[in-house]
Amino acid sequence: MLKVGLTGGIASGKSFVGEALAGYGCLLIQADELGHATLVSGGEAYQPVVQEFGRQILTSDGAIDRHALAALVFAHPERLARLNALVHPAVIRRKDELIAAFGARHPGGIAVVEAAILIETGSYSSFDKLILVTCDEQQQVERALRREGALESDIRARISRQMPLAEKLKYADFVIDTSGEKEETLRQTRAVYDVLRRIEP
Repeated sequence: MLKVGLTGGIASGKSFVGEALAGYGCLLIQADELGHATLVSGGEAYQPVVQEFGRQILTSDGAIDRHALAALVFAHPERLARLNALVHPAVIRRKDELIAAFGARHPGGIAVVEAAILIETGSYSSFDKLILVTCDEQQQVERALRREGALESDIRARISRQMPLAEKLKYADFVIDTSGEKEETLRQTRAVYDVLRRIEP
């Protein structure tokens, strides 16, 4: 089985590319979704995160309000590091379990893990190949603003804290530019998939 990392900045088109790869038969694991699952009531990180950040992050029905939590941590690197320390171990366990189960069923398959900070955390090194999804910063901002509750100041702040694109390019085996039409992104994605299929796991 081939393990592939899929990364890029906020709103760069990672999910679009990932879903296209899933359509070709790859296993797609979205780290954000795994992270969200750990924060639901009963999830591995729910109680530790509430203890760490207080009940002000809870909605009236006791769920963690991710927007409230994000507002507390994203401007404070030490708080963000603490949140990651609480959430990431459970995410990694879930990811490893999904990959192992997929590999048992499809030893010649391709498992794709989509995550924004694979390079920054050093976890890119655990993958056989790395795909970097790119577009220009203004497109990132415009796309991110379509999300519910998004503020331009928050988006630009998050972009400024991510590794510059020029640095990320040094780590990538494949680069998919999503700045054009969707059809062009899909053409590039298919070309990358065709190369991946020819790689011996």
